[in-house]
Amino acid sequence: MRVFITVLAGLAVIYFGFTGSRDSGGEGGVSGGVVLLALLASLLAWNLTKPGPAK
Repeated sequence: MRVFITVLAGLAVIYFGFTGSRDSGGEGGVSGGVVLLALLASLLAWNLTKPGPAK
């Protein structure tokens, strides 16, 4: 489940970055900044979904 959420977060950033650049008259494609934001979103999701300490 953790991997699924992480991948989904990264793909969502790439999707919205791609559709945003296309709507604003951009040349299309995914820029390096969008890929970096996707990586950061994935890392954040990975960190936020880690299991808590065992009790």
